[in-house]
Amino acid sequence: MAGGPQPPRAAGVSMTPQGLGELEQLVLLAVLRLGDTAYAVSVREEIERRAQRAISRGAVYVTLDRMERKGYLRSRRGPPTAARGGKAKRLFSVAAPGLKALRAALDGTQAMLDGLPPDLAWSPRR
Repeated sequence: MAGGPQPPRAAGVSMTPQGLGELEQLVLLAVLRLGDTAYAVSVREEIERRAQRAISRGAVYVTLDRMERKGYLRSRRGPPTAARGGKAKRLFSVAAPGLKALRAALDGTQAMLDGLPPDLAWSPRR
């Protein structure tokens, strides 16, 4: 096996080549929430509004491009708009591998949260 011996796997644990980073999770969630209207600016605004996180435009564009190269997102050109000087928006949607990766990341987070003592327990509506 390339890279030398691999550590043993715990029963029921699947090992993935690479997990999702926090920004990647936020971007996938924003694209899912926005549906057909997801483009870079709306994704950034959705993350800032819901997650209370300031994210640079560049970070959003780089993340969208990287996730499309990984096959987690698909993009298409929307219709040209007068507000954009006749330019079309690049609209994004989550591809099946992106949904699978997001589910795995969220399942992993939930597994880490399960069983925390009550004083450390986390609730989504804290």
